[in-house]
Amino acid sequence: MDSLCRGVFAGNSRELSVRSCFPSLFQAEQTHRSVLLGLLLGAGQSPRLDSALICQARAERWSQWSLRGGLETLPQALTSHLTSRGVHILRSQPACGLSLQADGRWKVSLGDGSLDADHIISALPASVLSTLLPAEAAPLARALRAIPAVSVAVVNLQYRGARLPVQGFGHLVPSSEDPGVLGIVYDSVAFPEQDGSPPGLRVTVMLGGSWLQTLEARGAVLSQELLQQQAQEAAATQLGLKEPPSHCLVHLHKNCIPQYTLGHWQKLEAATQFLASQRLPLTLAGASYEGVAVNDCIESGRQAAARVLGSEPDS
Repeated sequence: MDSLCRGVFAGNSRELSVRSCFPSLFQAEQTHRSVLLGLLLGAGQSPRLDSALICQARAERWSQWSLRGGLETLPQALTSHLTSRGVHILRSQPACGLSLQADGRWKVSLGDGSLDADHIISALPASVLSTLLPAEAAPLARALRAIPAVSVAVVNLQYRGARLPVQGFGHLVPSSEDPGVLGIVYDSVAFPEQDGSPPGLRVTVMLGGSWLQTLEARGAVLSQELLQQQAQEAAATQLGLKEPPSHCLVHLHKNCIPQYTLGHWQKLEAATQFLASQRLPLTLAGASYEGVAVNDCIESGRQAAARVLGSEPDS
């Protein structure tokens, strides 16, 4: 469980909530007083959704998915789809504050102006949204501010003429073995068509957890050189990739993965009750609440849109 919590949440298994992080396990235990028995009997399973894509994924038994041009093509396609239908997208305009006007509408303060909104769907990290809320929404801000997040460094390495000693999606590393390395993904195994020409072996090393938090607390400079060195050492030690990589990309994502610590569900309940009691035209979406994976965020956005429109989410 330590490795699993680090692989999914980059978090500490002693601090995370089973109820919020792995709801199917919680429901299985609550229903049958046993996680294993509950899973065997089908307790805790999410409602089955059906669409052409979902049916194809089930029939072909997908274990993961990507896009030919990389995941960035998803927001690019969304942008193209929306702008072609007259939706105006503001770029490089961070929100600086939210205030409620007398008519019940929001005023969104931007860096060089403002705009009015009948309703807001916020996909901002909970802690960021908490700093933008007006004084009359202080109880909501407190609940959102209590949802922490951790930083993760993602290091992509490519090796020419190298081979992996094992096949698979990747491996996770328990904190007792290496507090800094969360795991390594074998990108070339999952999606060899993206290896380039001439092809090269690609792996992604995830760094974070207590090691990164400790360095941040000490005020250490998390340079690209340091993170690349740590990643290369992990690839050499754990996979035998001892030659220097031909290419390397380093990205440090600050406070990128929310942590569903003990009592997370109570924070969500407090936020939901406040929004309902005050009838605020605000809907929460994104990774801070009910799932941190890409699929979870897509589903969160779908449900948020359905709630605003007053309709049931379509499958």
